[in-house]
Amino acid sequence: FIAKPCALHVGIKDSDPYEAPPNDILEKVFVSITKYPDQKRLEGLSKQLDCDVRKIQCWFRHRRNQDKPPTLTKFCESMWRFTFYLCIFCYGIRFLWLSPWFWDTRQCWYNYPFQPLSEELYYYYIMELAFYWSLMFSQFTDIKRKDFLIMFVHHLATVGLITFSYINNMVRIGTLVLCLHDSSDFLLEAAKLANYAKYQRLCDTLFVIFSTVFMVTRLGIYPFWVLNSTLFESWEIIGPYPSWWFFNGLLLILQLLHIIWSYLIARIAFKALLRGKTQTLYSPLFSHLLPFFYAWWKRDSSISRM
Repeated sequence: FIAKPCALHVGIKDSDPYEAPPNDILEKVFVSITKYPDQKRLEGLSKQLDCDVRKIQCWFRHRRNQDKPPTLTKFCESMWRFTFYLCIFCYGIRFLWLSPWFWDTRQCWYNYPFQPLSEELYYYYIMELAFYWSLMFSQFTDIKRKDFLIMFVHHLATVGLITFSYINNMVRIGTLVLCLHDSSDFLLEAAKLANYAKYQRLCDTLFVIFSTVFMVTRLGIYPFWVLNSTLFESWEIIGPYPSWWFFNGLLLILQLLHIIWSYLIARIAFKALLRGKTQTLYSPLFSHLLPFFYAWWKRDSSISRM
């Protein structure tokens, strides 16, 4: 009711992709052998069907496009996620701004595990948990993508981490981790929306902002603020509790992924700038990163497939 009219307003057409004409032989090759036939196979199919190689290439291209969701669908999905990420981030930062552990992380461990669970904190956790449950189940009804398994494992792990911290009453440090990661998620979705609407300059600007926020939060604030608290302050205040090793092990793995993604972002962006292709920076970056990036950061696999 909201996203579709917005998409139509910015010029995204409500149309289905061109369907390749039926051909049993080509369809069998496409489904059973390869979706990207090489030159040798194309020439063999050309002789078998008595058809021009170029026409066969066009058939495979149209057939691949049939499996991709239309731009309108991708825009609506991204707009829904942009709305949620922005709202949950604003709610989280407003709630944490008035919380003592936002300003002093040692407050996350005083009187642990006998810390009261406020109504605002409860709703914050429940909304995040419900959203990731919805993402996990909606995968079975949405258009299937190549990263289906990776995304399913990601959503399962995310639900597990949120549930684990809730059961162990680690919700104070958990809210810091959630808010920290939400800080760049809505920027990513906003960049995708601009890309779908073909506002390339806005897309590039949002991507630069997203990259900056991502690296500052993941490589700066997260290790020196969150990990410092979970590794050292918790040990100093309450000692090594039974789940301390497991909890910090997962957080350290998360930090390793932060480093990997930041390196890939910087490398691809640097190469694009060297070639003077700032206008094409966004597309190749996300076509390389998102199948993995969203395995941890809750997004679709790549802009080229969204």
